[in-house]
Amino acid sequence: MKRFLGAALLASGIGFLISQAVRTPIYAASGFQNQQSSPPTAPVEGESTSVSSAAHTTDLAKAGGALFDENCSFCHGRDAMGGETGPDLTRSKLVLADVGGDKITEVVRDGRPQKNMPAFNFSSQELMSIVAFIHSQAAKAAAQNGRRRGVDVADLQTGNVDKGKEYFNGAGGCAKCHSPTGDLAGIAARYQGLQLEEHMLYPKDAKSNVTVTLPSGEKISGTLEYQDEFVIGLRDASGTYHSWPTSSVKFAVDSPVDAHVELFSKYTDADIHNLMAYLQTLH
Repeated sequence: MKRFLGAALLASGIGFLISQAVRTPIYAASGFQNQQSSPPTAPVEGESTSVSSAAHTTDLAKAGGALFDENCSFCHGRDAMGGETGPDLTRSKLVLADVGGDKITEVVRDGRPQKNMPAFNFSSQELMSIVAFIHSQAAKAAAQNGRRRGVDVADLQTGNVDKGKEYFNGAGGCAKCHSPTGDLAGIAARYQGLQLEEHMLYPKDAKSNVTVTLPSGEKISGTLEYQDEFVIGLRDASGTYHSWPTSSVKFAVDSPVDAHVELFSKYTDADIHNLMAYLQTLH
């Protein structure tokens, strides 16, 4: 299964301990609290982009966050913990080994063509702000002490609505069982972010229907309530529960979840993003 699908199903996966995320006193694990001393003077163009030992300010990291969000978040996530195609920078070996931006700035300026990462023409000040932001995120991740990381709703809003609607009505086959004005009406108001994506990928509360054919030829249909190797049980429209030994009857189960499972091997990353974008419009 493609990487994003695995990430989507376990999107809130267990956070990693990265106690070494902060390698120098420059990026304190306190989250870049403002210092009494004056902030470092930004290097001028053409000079080395290495940062002095003076502490970065919260404002510098905040400025870097805005740049990161605009230029890097689609691949690395808004929190730098991994995204569409890029790795989690908060536990990147390169970031952990970075001292004052000596490694991060080189990668940002030169890019990594072999990994489809473009080069960025940022000023030295902009580079330093991005470095500050990445290290501040690494510090936050380290401070989580193994707690599960959350998934922000905005992290799952990167798809194309029109393409998602086209997939819903076409290749995805969603419209065969669902309707935006029927069972899915208002779904985006009931579920958001990861919850909505989980329901899209594998609706846990979906009920299966079953039709049991008795030896006499009579057929009884209802909601599947129990099934194992020996017994099949259903609840009919009146709410009455029935069960039979599987060896004495014939039965056919209609499981809506099966259609979702079959899509697992067919989804592309774009399909999931676009379908999510469309579902998020169904308020």
